[in-house]
Order: sequence, then structure tokens, then C-alpha cells
Amino acid sequence: MRKFWTILLLSLGVMTIHAQDFWLGADISGTTELEAKGKQLRNAKGEPRENTALMRELGLNAVRLRVWVNPVEHGNFCNKEDVVRMALRAKDWGMALMIDFHYSDWWADPGQQNIPAQWKSMTYDEMKKALYDHTRDVLTAIRKAGVEVQWVQVGNETTHGFLWPVGRAEENMRQYAGLTDAGYQAVKSVYPKAEVIIHLDGGCDPKRYDFIFDGLLRYKARFDMIGLSVYPYWDIKANLTQSWQETIEKFTANINRMWLKYHKPLMVVEAGAEVKKPDEGKQIMAAIIDASKNKTNNHCKGVFYWAPELEGHYPLGAFKDGRPTAIMEAFTEAQ
Repeated sequence: MRKFWTILLLSLGVMTIHAQDFWLGADISGTTELEAKGKQLRNAKGEPRENTALMRELGLNAVRLRVWVNPVEHGNFCNKEDVVRMALRAKDWGMALMIDFHYSDWWADPGQQNIPAQWKSMTYDEMKKALYDHTRDVLTAIRKAGVEVQWVQVGNETTHGFLWPVGRAEENMRQYAGLTDAGYQAVKSVYPKAEVIIHLDGGCDPKRYDFIFDGLLRYKARFDMIGLSVYPYWDIKANLTQSWQETIEKFTANINRMWLKYHKPLMVVEAGAEVKKPDEGKQIMAAIIDASKNKTNNHCKGVFYWAPELEGHYPLGAFKDGRPTAIMEAFTEAQ
């Protein structure tokens, strides 16, 4: 009966966000770019679906959207206006929203944290103000559109800081912390109740988390939640673990360790499995969800899949021929 009413409410577009003990989400930031290229997604039955609606149908209750500063050379996808469009879709489908600031004109991750073109000649203090203004501007636009934001990432996979070299953590931890706190202040000025997340990769590796979070606390940067990436595929390639089971064991232990050390809630804000092995991928994602939900004393608040709809050069999507593979069943069955 509950499933019937869920489907009915979804069809009417009147789902609302309710308090959750545990969140199941996906980063679907590429939705509008996919549409611009004429790509049509479908559910497992072959019925056409818009991406946000499809995620809801698959059992997800949250959406993550990235923000680039000025991606004019990349089609202006994931700029302020594009993010507002996608945020409104999340609201329409009753999904909680996470905003992920990259503080770059394009991709930012542990291997690249490039300063936006318009910020390159700025001093540290000027850059701190620019970061504050950009963060506040984007969030204000989302708020004016009538959308609530539950979580905000100040930086994406900032394992080595961001805005290099100004905010590179190994050389300028004080400045990285100052930039981070400027982002925190901007978030709270628009959404006082939103949880500010600091997100690193390699969730199985305690050393990188201690380095960043000890440094942020040493220089009094504020944050509310710790975000982790959990990718057994990349961990094995980086020789961090020897198997996906070892990744699960180690990231779970790291979450429990960090709760005791930092007393901050945690969340798996990125995860993924190899799409060409969908049955194993479902097993991996089910194990990540189970460990996060049931083996962390409720300190881990959710799991987000990164770009499940992405096909082609990226090996860790969860769709084939525009339809969800068995990997996404891990989310549907975890409701």
C-alpha cells in the first residue's frame, strides 16, 4: 500500500521532503547537458523518464548538484542558472538537495584544483571575498527560486586543499582553512540550517582525513559534516586496498574512528562501481549502503552514487543504453 501511494504522489508531482534517518542520493549534475545532446533516459521497462524523476522512481530521496564558477568554455552547464533549473526539479520531486561547490571553472578533484580565470590575479584576501560572494550568490539564487538546501560542500574532494597554489593544504594550510571558513560563513548567511560538508577522496585511508581535518581545526575553520568518496575500483588501482571487501571494511572503520575523534556526522557523498560488472556492482553498492547505515552507529547519514546515468569513457556509471543496470537495484532495495 505504501508503494502505491508513493507512485501516486510521484505521478502528481507533490512529493515533499520528510526528515530521514538515512539518505539515498545521486549526483546527477550532468542532467541538462545530457538532454542538450538529445539523450533520452528510460526506466528498466523502457519507459522514457527525466533523470530526476527516474532517480526518485529508483528509490532515491536526495540529489547532489555541482557548481562551476564560470564554465563558459564548457557550454555553461553547472553554472548558477543551470543549477537553479536542476534544483527546481529536485524540489518538484520532493528530493533533498546537496550543492557541491568546485571553486573552479571546470572539474576540481584531488589531481586538479584550478583557480577560476577571473580570480587568478587576486590576492589571498581578495580570493577569500570572491569565494564568499560566489557561494552566497549561487545559494541566494536557489533560495529565491523557492528551493531549500540541506547540505553544501565547500570544495570538492579537497584532499590537498583547493584554489592551488593559494589554498594548497600541504603548503598553505592556514589559507586553505581561511578560504574554507569564508565558504562556511557564506552558506550560513543564506541557509543557516544547511550542513556544511568538507569532502575528501579515498574514504578507506585515515591519514588523508587526519591531515586535512586536523589542519582545518588547528586554524579554526568551521564545518558541520565530513564527506567521503568510496570507490573500491579506484582504491584498488591506487594500491590503497586489494579488494572491494577491504575497501568496505576500511572505510567503515575510518567513519567510526573519525566520529570518535571529531564528533561530526559523516556521509558517503560519492560512490560507484564498475558498470561492466553490474551484478558485482550491485553487491558492492549494497555493501556500501549496509555498512554506512548499519555499522556506523547512525553516524553516517547517507550514500550518494556519482553520475549513475553517465555512459562511455567513465567506467563507474550505472546505466547501459540509457537504462539503469542492476547496480541501481541496491538503492531500490535499500528503501
